Amino acid sequence: MSATNSNTQSVAKSIDEHNLSFAPKPPTFTTKGEEREWLKFRLAQAFRIFGHLGYNEGVAGHITVRDPIKPDCFWVNPFGLHFSLIHPSDLLLVEKDSSPRRMLNTAAYMIHSAVHVARPDVVCAAHTHSMHGKAFSALGIPLDMLNQDSCAFYDDIVVYSQFNGIVLDEEEGDHIAQALGSKKAAILQNHGLLVATNTIEATVFFYIALERACQAQLLADAAAGARGGRPIRIPDEEALKTSKMNGNMAAGWFQALPEFQLLEAREGVTFAFNKGKDTKDDLKPSN
Repeated sequence: MSATNSNTQSVAKSIDEHNLSFAPKPPTFTTKGEEREWLKFRLAQAFRIFGHLGYNEGVAGHITVRDPIKPDCFWVNPFGLHFSLIHPSDLLLVEKDSSPRRMLNTAAYMIHSAVHVARPDVVCAAHTHSMHGKAFSALGIPLDMLNQDSCAFYDDIVVYSQFNGIVLDEEEGDHIAQALGSKKAAILQNHGLLVATNTIEATVFFYIALERACQAQLLADAAAGARGGRPIRIPDEEALKTSKMNGNMAAGWFQALPEFQLLEAREGVTFAFNKGKDTKDDLKPSN
């Protein structure tokens, strides 16, 4: 190893150690009730972020979060309400043997219940018909590692190469969950994108990143094809190395924070931690 490389690595290590002392950490909770209210608040924020990005398509699309008090249940958006209008009080708790108080999207139930059952590690799952995701899904091909950002999905994404119409039965939901396996993302052929991770934040970030990776590949393929060539792919070794840095769950959680910061700055609303008290309304104006 040259002296230059050694010095560079030493500087990088020093920066990493410095950053660790300032790094944000996920919140902790004094009660399960407080954790539930936080997750509902954050889930509603996630919907409004998706709405701002234009990921809604009529009444299609859903994000779910596993309930911390009843882990075999999950919270989801009501059927027919625009993402941008969703607040914690609008969310539905889906329990297998009871009916929610508002309309429930059948496809949301079939897909997300199957994913949450098959993957106990999944806290949050998101599926929408976002423009570039559904365009890319029509190709029925894997995502190529064309840039640093797409490497976050190296060996961590599948193509579900079937389209059997709107997901209205448990069998199709099970097939999607089986295809997803242990990965964090799936391209549902002729349909859209699915991302499932251990936090709301990581799911939000990786969904946005996957939508943009699809857009980047569509643009790169079109531009290269017009010149009679193909985009240059990142070699497996480098893609794997990069994915270990930007594709892990902690990286996903951290990289989502700016989206939530921007939303809170735009709306002027943050979460009021209960400090041991369970309340129904956890909204307050930000300073």
